[in-house]
Amino acid sequence: MRVEFTTEPFDLDEAPEHAVVARDVVTGAELDAVDVGPFGNTAEGDAEQVLGAVSALLRESLRAGATRVSLQVNVIGEAGRGEGDAT
Repeated sequence: MRVEFTTEPFDLDEAPEHAVVARDVVTGAELDAVDVGPFGNTAEGDAEQVLGAVSALLRESLRAGATRVSLQVNVIGEAGRGEGDAT
């Protein structure tokens, strides 16, 4: 699975506490890949890892002052799995 997320409100001068907390949650989780950026973050891992991290980042970032958390979760498969298979 892959999760993409942002937290708000934005602060262009420095990362707000809720954004730091959310990033700490995903970087501390046992995920396969994490990419943090100024306006969006992504993380990948198996379903249990990603869903656990999403639950924690929602709880912790809202507790730290986020007024909105936007996220998208995508199911990603193994490369080539199901692509071009004849039925």
